[in-house]
Amino acid sequence: MKPSSQTSSPPNISENPNNHQEVLNTIRSKTKDILSSLSSSSLLTDDSIISWLEPTDNATLPPSATDHCRNFHHNGFLHLPQFCIDREILAMKAQMEELVDEQWHPGAKTTASFRTDEGQIKAQGNNDYFLDSAARIHFFAEVDALDDDGCLKEEYKIDKLTALNKSGHGLHVTPGAFHSYATSDKICSLVESLGYVDPVIPQSMYIFKQARIGGVVTSHQDSTFLYTTPRQTCLGLWLALDDATLENGCLWVRPKSHREPLRRRFSRNDAYFTLKDPDAPKMIMESLPHDNDVPWDGGIPKQDEEGSRHEAMVLWDAGFVPIECRAGDLVVFPGTLDHLSLANKSGGARHTFQLHLVEGPGAGVVWEGSNW
Repeated sequence: MKPSSQTSSPPNISENPNNHQEVLNTIRSKTKDILSSLSSSSLLTDDSIISWLEPTDNATLPPSATDHCRNFHHNGFLHLPQFCIDREILAMKAQMEELVDEQWHPGAKTTASFRTDEGQIKAQGNNDYFLDSAARIHFFAEVDALDDDGCLKEEYKIDKLTALNKSGHGLHVTPGAFHSYATSDKICSLVESLGYVDPVIPQSMYIFKQARIGGVVTSHQDSTFLYTTPRQTCLGLWLALDDATLENGCLWVRPKSHREPLRRRFSRNDAYFTLKDPDAPKMIMESLPHDNDVPWDGGIPKQDEEGSRHEAMVLWDAGFVPIECRAGDLVVFPGTLDHLSLANKSGGARHTFQLHLVEGPGAGVVWEGSNW
């Protein structure tokens, strides 16, 4: 089975490989058309849309479902402009600056980094600092901000915040702007409107996507890391704290891919935790059975043999569309949606705050104990 894409046949985009901005502008224009068609008025009266939260029961959405609810379950994502106002954004940024200043002291010793490429298991799978971060606030540097010994490069020691890849994963339980946002009436109302019965927040994180060194986030499904049974219920709430553009590494999503099965699972390794093998990795990435052809999973769609195509064109042809945002916009998507972002090659950072929710026991859903 081929992966879902934005249309059965992606619109042809004439590409001039020598004109970077022309390619981006063309993709912007075509994306506008795609997003308009995905939100067509026919969705408002379609009574056959199946709930993503209850797919095995083929439960259709109720007639009272909101437009947002219908778009979310049908297309696999929502883009909500101006979800937060400037005051909320500034408060989150200020709290993060304070946390970094008071709690992150990289010093001269090896500093924890974060990555999503082929080095992910080595970087996170055996790192107690990462594994112990679920309910705490820990800090992870960009790989390119570290020297060969794993220490912070001199140029980042003056302003250490510019060396960070992310901070997580318990920001929402700390008093202040992040907690206020996570527990706000508008978040509760939004989640309820999508059909959640007993939502719980297992993690939150602040992504810095630094200027020039903010790396690629490879293709993934969030439920890989936030697994629930008997069905997947992870919900991602991706809040732009800066404008997110094609130039600075905005989010790319593959519409309707949320109906595809989960392909991988990041879980505790029985060999280490049960069999007590001290040489075994603590976490492993397990491939799950599926019949979808997604060769880029855990990476990004590959270039052709010549390697001459614009990287944005390669994503487009694989079925991804960019979701450019203004600061304060929110992107909402299920845990099985295929998404990624390219590197930030611009001169400015692209900060985001991300919440992940899952259904709780009140909805008959269990948080898998082997999650990290």
